[in-house]
Amino acid sequence: MIDDTNHLNQAGDTAGPKESRPRIPTRKRHLCILDQLSAERAVTVSALAAELDVSDMTIRRDLIELEREGRLVRVHGGAIAPSAPPPVTMDKDEPSFDSRLQQRREAKLAIAGAAAEIVAKYRTIALDVGTTTFLLATLLRKLEHTKIFTNSMRIAAELDGTAADVYIAGGRLRDGEQSVCGPSAVAQFEALWFDVSVIGVSGVTSEGLFDYSFEEVDMKRVYLRRAALKIALCDSAKFQRMSLMKIAPLEDLDILITDAAPPKALAAALDAANVDVRIARPGLPS
Repeated sequence: MIDDTNHLNQAGDTAGPKESRPRIPTRKRHLCILDQLSAERAVTVSALAAELDVSDMTIRRDLIELEREGRLVRVHGGAIAPSAPPPVTMDKDEPSFDSRLQQRREAKLAIAGAAAEIVAKYRTIALDVGTTTFLLATLLRKLEHTKIFTNSMRIAAELDGTAADVYIAGGRLRDGEQSVCGPSAVAQFEALWFDVSVIGVSGVTSEGLFDYSFEEVDMKRVYLRRAALKIALCDSAKFQRMSLMKIAPLEDLDILITDAAPPKALAAALDAANVDVRIARPGLPS
């Protein structure tokens, strides 16, 4: 007589129960995260969770602990190295409009050209104050069937007499910059909805977008809140620079147009924030 019991036991031993993968200890996970951060300068929650076979929540807790230890800096969707060069520089004084207009002019013209190709497709366009946005305005003089909204007296004067309908916010004139600011200007444009808005900035870091004037920042935030497509113009000399006021986090932006690739850590933060970085190199087609 055949011993079926023995046969079943052998079959069962062959198949065996499915063993779950042992959980990686917290300290070892931290070391793995830091190793990858050292190699790549940036990590994402989703990639780490897949590699270490843990939940996104576990990775987020790991990143919080490592940030407390000063080992990394958390950004949207992941983390970056804490001391990625170049360091952030604080700008205290705002140069005059005329001096800024001449600084890195070729780079700004390239950026303005790339922006013009995008905004020319839309009917309602909001243009912020700034030197690069002013150069952009000079490229929009031939637009037809377009409404252009701005708080820059310079941009309004540049577009005077063109086929576009030009609307300027009413409020207090900021001397020197010839920008219109204040509660009435904010309230007027807050009631509108733009197809696309284009803002200028004084600096960009992984923390967000920056500018000098708290009054102009209020208008920049309106442009970001009230537009379907949000674009910032920033020449590469403004990377890793911050000033008096934070305009908004990177997540509030759709497109950043610049003239050179951002530093690795900043590029990782922009990528994690889903910002489309477009590079318009001077002297080359955008």
